[in-house]
Amino acid sequence: MDSLIVTHPFHPWSGCRVRVCRTVRRSGRLVFICTAGDGVTVTLPQAWTDRAPVAGENRLAFEGLCALSALVNALVSRCGEPSGGGAS
Repeated sequence: MDSLIVTHPFHPWSGCRVRVCRTVRRSGRLVFICTAGDGVTVTLPQAWTDRAPVAGENRLAFEGLCALSALVNALVSRCGEPSGGGAS
């Protein structure tokens, strides 16, 4: 059987390994229907478990930010200076 650990610090089962009965998507987010073996089930969002994505996993790499900066600079220089028609 599949299991996970509850990591949310304020959940009563925090630190406990629970059995995963089902995995479903609700409002586009992954949630687990779990039981601790005593017949009580609980729905846990992925973020409250050890299966949450690693913090910073989706951040841009340094190289990506450098490429983005170069692109923005190229686009700005291509547009030229503002014509002065705006409000001051």
